[in-house]
Amino acid sequence: MRYVEVTVPTGRKGAVLEILEDEGINYVVSDETSGRDYVAVVRFPIPSQAVEQVLDRLTEAGISDDASIVVIDAETILSDDFARLKEQYSRGRPAGGRISRHELQTRAADLTPSFAVYATMTFISAIVATSGLLLDSPAVVVGSMVIAPLIGPALAASIGTVIADSELRSIGLAYQFSGLGIAVLGSILFAGLVRVIGLEPAGIDIVAIAELEERVAPNLLALVIALGAGVAGILSLTRELSEAIVGVMIAAALIPPAAAVGIALAWGIYGAAGGALILTLVNALSINFAALVTLWGGGYRPPGLFTVSTARRQTVVFAAVIGLIILLLLLPLVSATIVELRAAQLESDVEAGVDGVLADPEYDRLEAETVAVELDAEYPIRSIDRVVITITGPETDLDSALTARLATAIEPHVDDSIELEVQFLTSHGETLDPREQPVESSPSDPALESNSPSSLASLAAPS
Repeated sequence: MRYVEVTVPTGRKGAVLEILEDEGINYVVSDETSGRDYVAVVRFPIPSQAVEQVLDRLTEAGISDDASIVVIDAETILSDDFARLKEQYSRGRPAGGRISRHELQTRAADLTPSFAVYATMTFISAIVATSGLLLDSPAVVVGSMVIAPLIGPALAASIGTVIADSELRSIGLAYQFSGLGIAVLGSILFAGLVRVIGLEPAGIDIVAIAELEERVAPNLLALVIALGAGVAGILSLTRELSEAIVGVMIAAALIPPAAAVGIALAWGIYGAAGGALILTLVNALSINFAALVTLWGGGYRPPGLFTVSTARRQTVVFAAVIGLIILLLLLPLVSATIVELRAAQLESDVEAGVDGVLADPEYDRLEAETVAVELDAEYPIRSIDRVVITITGPETDLDSALTARLATAIEPHVDDSIELEVQFLTSHGETLDPREQPVESSPSDPALESNSPSSLASLAAPS
């Protein structure tokens, strides 16, 4: 529900009242006595769905050129006539109608803070995200998303394009590009400082951290997250829903990947940095693309025939350019997804092969503990590196021929030469080489035994 106040300039009172009468809107007229070039103030309540239509008619009549129009969000309106008006404007429209184009434009601008505030908050968010990734802490990473002021700029470019507001579009694009740059720079500085002062142990494989690995080696699921964030962001604005949660979702698609770029660069792992950068760009562009399509599909257009044509052309060009770039960036994501699917299938096949070998009565006291297919560290497009099989059982049952039988069972399922690594664990958690005779070991902490380095049997399984 909205309460509209129109300050009518001299000579326009009749036109304003005629439009309101034609729309069936009850109004109140007050004389304007300030001595300026206004003759009256007209106030009237209208449903949210009617704002755009009424304001467009006033604009077409030239009222908005000189008049002052204020739209206020009304909490409660008690009027039988208003109930009739609400039913009139709701007829033929979906429930939970959208806000007007004018209000959407204002909300997008309000969600975009001054650049100094935006840059500072984005920088802080990137540092917090970097800390969360290095600590492998999902809670800290989520905290970084909450403080990132990204929803306004992330949606402003699309809104400006669809409603032909070039200033809003330019601000949205400039904020997005600069914000991502600030996030990457902040992450590089902080991650570099962490590395220099030695807060992360020397020799650690930094990209093996779970929170970081999923962002330096992304797959196609990342696209779904970004598209969902763009659609949800626009719906939250146009349907007057809370933007806070959706803002976190948009930040989730942008801040952690940007922080991952900085961490990988600080550690000199440029392939991983490339993977995280691809994810960042795909997410940013997908949010804009989804927002653009959702807005146009929701019926948002600028006023005027020629303006609509211009906005339509700009929208098509903007969407085509973004879509083309997304398709190019998706190539490594598709490749990574295919590798992951192959790895999952190979792991399933290996498990079946291991179970088949161990089904032999000769190995009835052995059990397959785990089967893992590991990928190499060639980011962003990785490949299958090796298969690791862990088998447990009494040490007296170890047989060096078992490794060869397992390799033979796996061979039909691999396309290239890969390394097969078989780990034998005794009931005490001690890893032994099947080619060596088991030896007595002194009692020790089982946790230390399970984590101690072991002598492993390994061989290549050719295709």
